[in-house]
Amino acid sequence: MTRLSWLSVMFSAVLLFAAPARADDPAVSPTEWQAVIAGQIQAFRMHDAVAALSFAGAEFQKTYTGHPEAFVAAIVASGYGPIVESRSQTFGEFRLIDPGQVVQEVKITGTNQVIYEAFYILGKETGAWRVHGVQLAKTQGLGV
Repeated sequence: MTRLSWLSVMFSAVLLFAAPARADDPAVSPTEWQAVIAGQIQAFRMHDAVAALSFAGAEFQKTYTGHPEAFVAAIVASGYGPIVESRSQTFGEFRLIDPGQVVQEVKITGTNQVIYEAFYILGKETGAWRVHGVQLAKTQGLGV
């Protein structure tokens, strides 16, 4: 099974079986992980590879230490260019897997006004949220 296929299966299973977090739960603060996602997307848009990598999980940082441009190149080569060159994003629903792991839906509007649906999986590492992976799919809609 290819890495992309494996990620698709993993994200689908997480979304199916995870219980949705309640917005009124004081322990749940989506603004923390949403700030990480927004920060990474903004860094991509500004072509700031160092900043974009800083929002990624420890495994990504370990792999690309000293080579943040290679991180961005790998993201683009893997089909995530629409995020790198996006115009805007809006946050949708999220699912708290456990207190240290979340899946966040994000609608991304590309430069060609095509809307993409992204599911970000983030984990808490030493008290800070970090991006562990993303699944991206083109939707039928167009942005305005």
